[in-house]
Amino acid sequence: MTKIKRYTIPSDLLQPLWYRSRESLADDGLIYDPVAAVACRQCYLEPDCVGQQVPQRQLLHATLTLQCDKQVKDFLTRYPYGQVVNVGAGLDTRFYRLDNGRCRWFELDTDENLLWREKLFHRSDRYMLKTGSVTDLSWLKRLPKSAQTPILLICDQALLACNSAQLATFIQRMGCSFSHMEMCIVVAGDLCHVPIAKKMGCDEYHHGYRDPAQQMINWLPWAELIDCFSPFDNPCPRWRTWQRWIAKMPSMKYRLTPVVVHLKL
Repeated sequence: MTKIKRYTIPSDLLQPLWYRSRESLADDGLIYDPVAAVACRQCYLEPDCVGQQVPQRQLLHATLTLQCDKQVKDFLTRYPYGQVVNVGAGLDTRFYRLDNGRCRWFELDTDENLLWREKLFHRSDRYMLKTGSVTDLSWLKRLPKSAQTPILLICDQALLACNSAQLATFIQRMGCSFSHMEMCIVVAGDLCHVPIAKKMGCDEYHHGYRDPAQQMINWLPWAELIDCFSPFDNPCPRWRTWQRWIAKMPSMKYRLTPVVVHLKL
C-alpha cells in the first residue's frame, strides 16, 4: 500500500476544501468534488478545523459554491474559449470540476497559498497560477488581456473577508480595468451577524449590505446586473425549513446570508 505524504495545512485554507470533501460524500450532496476528497487525504486535519464542522455552515458553503459553478458553466457554454480569472482562489477546485478542455484559467492568491495548490493539485497547460489577491491588485498589470477574449472574474467568498472600503476599491478597479467582462462575486447581506443567520450557517463577515446587488451597481453604475442568487433559491431539501420561514418575510431573502451577484461590464 502506497504511503500518502501528509501536510499540515492552515485551517482557514483547509476548511472550505474539507466542506466540499464532506459534501461530496453525502447522499444528498449538492456538489461532487473528488479532487477535494483526495486532497484532504493528504493533510492533517487540525482540531480547530475539524472541531468547527457545522452541518448548516457546510450546506451554506456548498450552496454558494454550486451557484457560482452554475454561472461558470453558463459562461463556458456561451464562450468555450473564454478566460476565467479566480481571485483569492485558496484551495478552490472549480477548474477540475468544470474544465471544458478549451478555456484558459488563472488562479490568483498569495504566494503561500499558491505553493499549497502546487503540492495538492496537478498542473495543466491552460491552468496558470499568479500572485495576487482581492487587496493586492498589482496582478491587473500582469494579466494577459485581449478585447476578443471574453473574461469571467470569479470571487467565491474571498471578498467576505474584506471591509466595505476594500470591497468598493476592488469592484471599482475591476470596472475601470476591463471594458468587457462578467463578474461573479459573493458578498454578504447586512443581517448575517444576527442569531438566526448564524443558525443558517453564516460566519463573521467584514461587510454587509441591505441590497447587495444594488450596492454593486452603485459602485459600478455602467454595469448590468444579470442576476442575484440567494442560497434560498436552491431547491435542496436541507434548505426547506428556512425557505418556508423566508417565504413569510421575503424582504429578508438577500440580507441574512451571503449572496452571489452576477454582473456584466
